[in-house]
Amino acid sequence: MEKFTVLTGVAAPLPMINIDTDMIIPKQFLKTIKRTGLGKNLFDEMRYTQDGAEVADFVLNQPAYRKAQVLITGNNFGCGSSREHAPWAIADFGIRCIIAPSFADIFFNNSFKNGILPIKLPQEQVDALMKQAENGANATFTIDLAAQEITAPDGSKTKFDVDPFRKHCLLNGLDDIGLTLMKDDKIAAFEAARKTSSPWL
Repeated sequence: MEKFTVLTGVAAPLPMINIDTDMIIPKQFLKTIKRTGLGKNLFDEMRYTQDGAEVADFVLNQPAYRKAQVLITGNNFGCGSSREHAPWAIADFGIRCIIAPSFADIFFNNSFKNGILPIKLPQEQVDALMKQAENGANATFTIDLAAQEITAPDGSKTKFDVDPFRKHCLLNGLDDIGLTLMKDDKIAAFEAARKTSSPWL
């Protein structure tokens, strides 16, 4: 998994509440088990018309936000089903950080496992950052995970909380497989001992 240390990029404002996983990546795109290729269908029903044309006023279709790396949004982001395709689509688009007042638990957990940093902040702080994100190409934010600090375009700084273990995993690019491989020597030793003690297995 790609490490998350310091991220500097444009933040896209999406002032909506209760954005569920079907809105993030509709069910017709769930046939794949690959983590790549889903970014083009992120928020598909909001980004495109039924004939496939772009919806000009949707934030990610606007020139300033086409390469956004941060998303600032509303309460209960990622609610609905537990599909892991939702964080896959977000990461594949290029978004590495989502800032919101609250997240659905399963989506919140899946984000960390896929290299995305979800940041919970009080509503008034989200509103202030949302306002600055409306500045288009000038809406460049810096998220420093080690310092647990967001620097907004106007230079103001906002601290955020993150679980120490999840922080460690993101900083070091460790997903569940990576964490397991860190114990490879112990696993090999266990297997060798088991072959000796139980050769019939």
